[in-house]
Amino acid sequence: MSDKAKPSTEMDMMRLLSDFRLPAMPDVESLAAAQRRNFEALSAANRIALEGAQAVARRHMEILQQSMAELTEAVRNASGGGTPQDKAAGQAEMLKATYGRAVANMQEIADLIQKSNGEAVGLLNRRFAEAMDEVKSLVAKSGGSPPTA
Repeated sequence: MSDKAKPSTEMDMMRLLSDFRLPAMPDVESLAAAQRRNFEALSAANRIALEGAQAVARRHMEILQQSMAELTEAVRNASGGGTPQDKAAGQAEMLKATYGRAVANMQEIADLIQKSNGEAVGLLNRRFAEAMDEVKSLVAKSGGSPPTA
């Protein structure tokens, strides 16, 4: 690059930069407040998810303890007297009841997870909608045109 080309290029760059118009600077305080609300919403969603996971773990432990107690009772009952047919019928009933409880427990756990996830996602969706309204408001205040979705 020659020395003569350099000044011309710098002049061209300066001309381009002066022609380039930046939108008005948005309200920095409003932006900071919006970011703070975004962070608070994320923190709340994480707290909801964590509390949901803890509730699932607690309920899972309760189910496990209940199952162990039922298993102990079943072994105790199976070792009792009676005809082989009576024992087989008792075991079949126990198996049927155990299966029913297992399905109900799995549904309960799934419902707990779904509820927790739904609350967390709902909170984030509400904050996202609020944030989009805030962006529109800031753009309107700065004299620009709001973004189209």
